[in-house]
Amino acid sequence: MHCRDRRGARNNVDGSLLQLMLALGSGSLIGCILGLIGGGGSILATPLLVYVVGMRDVHTAIGTGALAVSANAYLNLAGHAVKGHVWWRCALIFAIAGCLGAYLGSSLGKLIDGKNLLFMFGLLMMLVSFMMRGTRSRADVTAQSLTIRTHGKTSLIALFAGGCSGLFGIGGGFLIVPGLLVATGMPLINAIGTSLLAVGTFGLATAVNYAASGFVDWLTAGYFILGGIGGGIIGTIAATRLANYRNILAQVFRWVIFCVSLYVLWRSYAAF
Repeated sequence: MHCRDRRGARNNVDGSLLQLMLALGSGSLIGCILGLIGGGGSILATPLLVYVVGMRDVHTAIGTGALAVSANAYLNLAGHAVKGHVWWRCALIFAIAGCLGAYLGSSLGKLIDGKNLLFMFGLLMMLVSFMMRGTRSRADVTAQSLTIRTHGKTSLIALFAGGCSGLFGIGGGFLIVPGLLVATGMPLINAIGTSLLAVGTFGLATAVNYAASGFVDWLTAGYFILGGIGGGIIGTIAATRLANYRNILAQVFRWVIFCVSLYVLWRSYAAF
């Protein structure tokens, strides 16, 4: 009996250690992708929590992922800001205008079945990956050349991106980066850096709303944030080095979204 108890305790410890390593590794991946392309890390958070870490409740995975992504986005924002990649006026407009959408979207998301949310999420990712094919930055655009009309367009796109962010529990970077490119035509490296303020803010608004309903696993979120610190440093360095190869960076962004969309659609469809 004692041997069986010790064996069970050892298995529990091994399982907890494995879950810790999976959470740290997943957080590192999220931080790296956020630093590299400004999005993608946030769209990976929920699938990683559900399919890798083993979190069974989709709504808790959404709330936990949103909190972790928010913290990692703010940490990566600091790295990009030091390198001069952030256009602060656009960043503030996107963050402020999108917060309302994020709150409303997260309120709606809590009312929708988790399986349906994942499937809708996969469809949206696939749509964005196809839209990214025709998105181009303009070399003549600077932070000072943007007009009031451009900022108004940015605000409308921010409302939509914020709503999707809250609905699906994501930072929204995979929507914010293309949105900034469409609204302003800024260089991709600047869209990546600028997006991180909104990614962090959208994620925080979503996390607060989900936490109020008890849908946040604080310990797992802490592991994700801890793992994301090292990954974010690596991603930011890589993004800076790839800044002169805009097509490569854009293709990396698009294919990450497309591949994850296929996986999410496959797993969520099989669950019906």
